Amino acid sequence: MAGANPFQSLLKEINVNGETFHYFDIASFPEYRELPYSVRVLLESAVRNCDNFQVLEKDVRGILRWKQLKGTPTSDDELEIPFKPARVILQDFTGVPAVVDFAAMRDAVLKLGGDPDRINPICPSDLVIDHSVQVDFARSEDALAKNQDLEFERNKERFTFLKWGAKAFNNMLIIPPGSGIVHQVNLEYLARVVFQDAAKEGAARMLYPDSVVGTDSHTTMINGLGVVGWGVGGIEAEAVMLGQAISMLLPEVIGYKLVGKLNPLVTSTDLVLTITKHLRQIGVVGKFVEFFGPGVSELSIADRATISNMCPEYGATVGYFPVDKNALDYLRQTNRAEEKVRVIEAYLKATDQLRDFGNAEQDPVFTQIVELDLASVVTSVSGPKRPHDRVAVSEMQQDFRQCLVSKVGFKGFAVPEAEMSAEGSFSWTDGKTYALRHGSVVIAAITSCTNTSNPSVMLGAGLLAKKAVEAGLKVAPYIKTSLSPGSGVVTYYLKESGVIPALEELGFNVVGYGCMTCIGNSGPLDDNVANTIEKNNLVCCGVLSGNRNFEGRIHPNTRANYLASPLLVIAYALAGTVDIDFEKQPLGTRPDGSAVFLRDIWPTRAEIQTVEQKHVIPAMFRDVYEKVELGSDSWQGLNAPTGKLYPWDTQSTYIKRPPFFDGMTRDLPKIGNIVNARALLNLGDSVTTDHISPAGSIARNSPAARFLSDRGLTPRDFNSYGSRRGNDDIMARGTFANIRLVNKLVPRPGPRTLHIPSGEEMDVFDCAQRYAGEGTPLIALVGKDYGSGSSRDWAAKGPYLLGIKAVIAESYERIHRSNLVGMGIVPLQYLAGQNAESLGLTGQELFSIAIPESCKPHERIPVSTDCGKQFEVIVRFDTEVDLEYFRNGGILNYMIRKMID
Repeated sequence: MAGANPFQSLLKEINVNGETFHYFDIASFPEYRELPYSVRVLLESAVRNCDNFQVLEKDVRGILRWKQLKGTPTSDDELEIPFKPARVILQDFTGVPAVVDFAAMRDAVLKLGGDPDRINPICPSDLVIDHSVQVDFARSEDALAKNQDLEFERNKERFTFLKWGAKAFNNMLIIPPGSGIVHQVNLEYLARVVFQDAAKEGAARMLYPDSVVGTDSHTTMINGLGVVGWGVGGIEAEAVMLGQAISMLLPEVIGYKLVGKLNPLVTSTDLVLTITKHLRQIGVVGKFVEFFGPGVSELSIADRATISNMCPEYGATVGYFPVDKNALDYLRQTNRAEEKVRVIEAYLKATDQLRDFGNAEQDPVFTQIVELDLASVVTSVSGPKRPHDRVAVSEMQQDFRQCLVSKVGFKGFAVPEAEMSAEGSFSWTDGKTYALRHGSVVIAAITSCTNTSNPSVMLGAGLLAKKAVEAGLKVAPYIKTSLSPGSGVVTYYLKESGVIPALEELGFNVVGYGCMTCIGNSGPLDDNVANTIEKNNLVCCGVLSGNRNFEGRIHPNTRANYLASPLLVIAYALAGTVDIDFEKQPLGTRPDGSAVFLRDIWPTRAEIQTVEQKHVIPAMFRDVYEKVELGSDSWQGLNAPTGKLYPWDTQSTYIKRPPFFDGMTRDLPKIGNIVNARALLNLGDSVTTDHISPAGSIARNSPAARFLSDRGLTPRDFNSYGSRRGNDDIMARGTFANIRLVNKLVPRPGPRTLHIPSGEEMDVFDCAQRYAGEGTPLIALVGKDYGSGSSRDWAAKGPYLLGIKAVIAESYERIHRSNLVGMGIVPLQYLAGQNAESLGLTGQELFSIAIPESCKPHERIPVSTDCGKQFEVIVRFDTEVDLEYFRNGGILNYMIRKMID
């Protein structure tokens, strides 16, 4: 049971603004000043929550030994530590299943004789209804209203359910739909930087660092403001909300030193794409990256947030910028109360957590140091299929042409030589005929939290658009252009700076506030465009200012997709193709016939900063956010159910009580071997959560579509997988439903597999159902980096519902491995140097896996097949807590049993 805190003697007082606060004086430890600033946050959490039950005194001592354990790249001692974040942030796509699970857990607790009221958030949770709008309407003055009205109509039931959850559960703040992207709202409004806990009667308030875990991998964006945070699956977030500590390994911390200054024509997007590629090459998966050096002072908080946002793309757990004076100034700029900023500053100074990047004496010890000279950064894009495949814009034309002829892969499309000059034409509503070729741009979207939070690139895009319009340039009408700001503040300063008319003239109308094209909600292309692409087998392109460009994510008809700054999104839209050398080829001509090159309309960093300083002011943030929690008239008009237990509608195709707790008992189930299992899939490297559980449109010929059609819905009402994450019937049918999935058991890409031994090719869901009817357990064989991409709990829940008992992979993405454990699926890893191919496995064998009752973390266990092949795998239970979750059948089952003890 919990006891007294052994570090109570470290509790000190500080007086600010005439008020007395308490805090733990962690700076008094002798080892403290050698700790990276990110590790100091882990230490403070352990000290403050130390009760010798969930957090032990030895855990604190272990963190203080960071230098000995992790201070060099050769240190390989593993230490498991607990971490209790200050809060949880839920994005609605992932927040819906979290609230659904909470509601279902209440039902289960009641059934097992417990008190359902115990299922209530203990850790504060911020739930932002991200309102991830599908861009059905783009080029029109009322595109915003049309898109949002349609989305509210489509998602009314989902929104009503969340409004019920906000009332039913304690300690939950909800930001209604239409407010912005969760990560930008977090940066501009929700982040506390330092918590100032409400005082109990007669007691001083407690100060401690803000820290957060979120149900989206880009939660790391808040690292740019000095808040330690990262993405977890919804399953793990729910446990944290119920007061459970996260069990993690004490991380290595890579010190990333920035020196020099950026070229005046280079953007923060170019910098982040450069860093992403660099850190991928170094290898930082599972590690913390902490930025330091004099070059950090050259970057605004928005620039830092852009770099931190891409942390999942370079693979680290966090990409952290400690709090400095610039961060405090940002809090003032974004209308945080001055008295709160003074408290934040006083606390950080008292605990040596306020950073001066120009003072090398403050530099802590790092596991490894790497350096980047900002002056070396050049204008860049990334693609055509991965965010870390950076290409200098000066080399883009050559690189794209090489991709066309290279073999199919991350940098290849294998276009036959005879088809290199393929072309198709179509007529448009303006009476003109347009032609498409390889490289033609058909989607150009300024979208995603990566860049829309950054005034420098958003205003830069506006200034470029203004100069383009003044030069008489136009964007072809068939290109689907859109502008989806991350918050209302962006629209505010774009209007005030006078660039909105130019953006709209080029087709970049505001279409909504939320994650859109970057998450696959680009909406349909015009049929003429789509048919021309398909008929001529063209490699056409999407260019977007997002963070993800995996195959099949942006749109089925854009086989090549490039991440770029908002400025370059407009540039490539004006060019109409990525097959262009901007130095040698003009974007178009002026009315007098003279050529207009990109360099003629590109704004300098100084130009942009002048406009930013004038127009991005605290009053904007005050006006936008002072009523944000009230929501729109549509939100206010929703009539949500009342009561602690949700009145489930069995006919609903949006919200359904999940079957995860059906048949659950108070007693622990016994661990059993997996005997005579079939491989449902045999997959290669870099299978992302988008491949496993797509978030985009529901294909008309899919099992999910058939399920909806059988219930009387037409394709217009199918909506997206993301919007239906509250219904397990849809999500199970959408598991492995990506059209670009490459399964080695079948000859062509797509959501298909082979039923063995019948030899029948089937949809993945249908095949899993058939195996279930035959009583056959299932596994999956996969390659490296399994589960990379967005943190998506349905990428673990879906396979669980398909009957997958274990996954054998070469390596795992951190969050996805944790989510598999959280659903009771066994993550297994080949021994170093081995994989399915080297072991001669086809995926058509019968597999038996011996899991000992006394299984230990990282234990080697045997796998045998019916063809005589035997090999060992490593059990990727990384901690004893992982094992405890597995023994319970998953983390949520563990929490239920804990609640009814």
